[in-house]
Amino acid sequence: MEKKRKLIILTGPTAVGKTEASIHLAKGIGGEIISADSIQVYQKMNIGSAKILPEEMEGVPHYLVDCLDPKEEFSVYVFQKMCKEAMEIIYQKGKIPIIVGGTGFYIQSVLYDIDFSKESTDHSYRKELETFAREKGNHALWERLREVDPASAKAIHENNRKRVIRALEYFKEEKSPISKHNEEQRKKTSPFDFCYFVLNRQRETLYQRINERVEQMVQQGLEQEVLELLQDGYDPSLTSMQGIGYREMISYLKGNLTKEEAIEEIKKNTRHFAKRQITWFKREPDTIWVNYEHFHNSVSEMVSFMEESIHQLDRRIIDHRFE
Repeated sequence: MEKKRKLIILTGPTAVGKTEASIHLAKGIGGEIISADSIQVYQKMNIGSAKILPEEMEGVPHYLVDCLDPKEEFSVYVFQKMCKEAMEIIYQKGKIPIIVGGTGFYIQSVLYDIDFSKESTDHSYRKELETFAREKGNHALWERLREVDPASAKAIHENNRKRVIRALEYFKEEKSPISKHNEEQRKKTSPFDFCYFVLNRQRETLYQRINERVEQMVQQGLEQEVLELLQDGYDPSLTSMQGIGYREMISYLKGNLTKEEAIEEIKKNTRHFAKRQITWFKREPDTIWVNYEHFHNSVSEMVSFMEESIHQLDRRIIDHRFE
């Protein structure tokens, strides 16, 4: 039997503290980091995505950060392909890939090698749905999904236009709900020996960190970053520009919100997003939850615990070989 390769996942809700913990973990186990973030992959989108800066990487190589133009499409299919390519580079170096980020479906796509062979090449229906969403709004689009695939509508937030459209596309092409396909894919066994860590904090602490991060983004120049993107010709309807922080600031710059209202909307939408992330990770099997409070809010204590869990994985791999 072919030996499974090792894969580490470090995830959790936005603003929980994944970046700092991932650097410490990578240095401790000889790992390199692959970002599972749908906005940090884009160039020119630094402040609103809380993108890690080169000087913050402490010499740890990072992949899928700052490598696409905001006009380019970044879907779970594209992520899976790019992530697999990065993993091969890391394995060839004799290092361990650590997937770090809060986009649960992206992580799942790699961890269980979800089949996207049915990805559509005909984009005419997608364009029709995008036009419908612009004219009628995200809620009206989401209602169309709820009519044909209630399970997907329950799992996908109405503002996640990209995933709503993909679910509608899939239903039209396959005459079957994508929720059924995803459920079948979830039953697959992972081709990796993995540790799947979920970082978490007490809810009020997490929300406070989110609010403080948004204030920091505004002070760092989020408004100017969004203004420059618009001036450079990036259309507000682009997937990249629909990210939290960007779409609210665009509404402010268009005169639809005051600056104070935009800031409050970013905070509120980010908190809601964090709540949805936690719900997603609670559904995932084989996760190891790492709560800051259980480790006295000490990153070094948390990382020591994670390293020990990875060493136990090593021992399991050795045991399997002698079974």
